[in-house]
Amino acid sequence: MPNIEPLEIAQRAVEIASDKQATDIILLDIQGVATFADYFVLLSADSMRQINALVDDIALQLKTENIHIGHKEGTAEGGWVLLDYGDVLIHVFSPEEREYYRLEELWRDAVPLVQVQ
Repeated sequence: MPNIEPLEIAQRAVEIASDKQATDIILLDIQGVATFADYFVLLSADSMRQINALVDDIALQLKTENIHIGHKEGTAEGGWVLLDYGDVLIHVFSPEEREYYRLEELWRDAVPLVQVQ
């Protein structure tokens, strides 16, 4: 495993998601409010197909940079897929599931580092 800082992984995920037309991308620094991870990347996709494409593209591009996923949870059909990179958790949502779970609100004490509309 290369010595890549969690913030670099999170920033790469934001770049990849942005390049692939994800919407409402937010990078949160949760170090001050959580012990299980350092960063959340939250993003939305307009369809199941786009959710799957984003999940696949993020995982593949990070893998080519020798950054390997620890765990993947959820499905596009369920409207929420979580990619677990240890200290970086990437949440790919449908707009409906994102509105329902409101993670930005739940983690409102986290520090927003990047926001891409």
